[in-house]
Amino acid sequence: MLLVKTETVLSSLIDNEPSVIPVLNRFGIGLGTGDVSVAQICREKHIDTEFFLAIVNTFINESYFPEHKLREFDAAEIAAYLEETNNYYSQFQLANIERHFRLLMQSVGPDSNIHLLLDFFHELRDAILTRVQTDCELLFPVLKGKPLSDEVFVLVNSMAETDAGIADRLSDLKSMFVKHLRGTCDNNLLYAVIVAIITLEKDIRQNNRIRARLLCPLLTAAINTIE
Repeated sequence: MLLVKTETVLSSLIDNEPSVIPVLNRFGIGLGTGDVSVAQICREKHIDTEFFLAIVNTFINESYFPEHKLREFDAAEIAAYLEETNNYYSQFQLANIERHFRLLMQSVGPDSNIHLLLDFFHELRDAILTRVQTDCELLFPVLKGKPLSDEVFVLVNSMAETDAGIADRLSDLKSMFVKHLRGTCDNNLLYAVIVAIITLEKDIRQNNRIRARLLCPLLTAAINTIE
């Protein structure tokens, strides 16, 4: 298991686990890190080092999470990180898939069924954007001290199922390309679409662990305080 520590050099982390790049971006950290360590970049960016380590290690390691650290993190800080994650999905990753899909559509032959896969993607995109909106309007405000609504109780109970369902549908879309694609198209554009879908699926599955281990317990604790 790759465990990121304060002395870990960021460039080494990126070399070993490039999927962490979007996570670094959510903390305002770009590429071109030189030989800077986690401790150095957190100090430079005014990032809580323990929070950074918990997020990164939870993201890249399925079995990792320091439960005893949970209560030490600021709920508003967690909300801010998850908001950046949602912005990345809605403003970049979904738009990237859409753009490549549209280009791919221009290259298909009359015997292609790509349009059916695009329809499936649009349904999935809408589900992701609905979750983003729900987070923004109902869940994240609770972490910032807003009163709970009746809808929050329902959403917390269904969060795990909703999150897993989105990731599973991304996997289904990937499988549709692999198993059921028909007709001719530009193979380079096809590859770009598939890679973008795989990247989003992996990111969402990894982020779902953070939601399950950070967001859900905090919301549950808020609910328990008023019961």
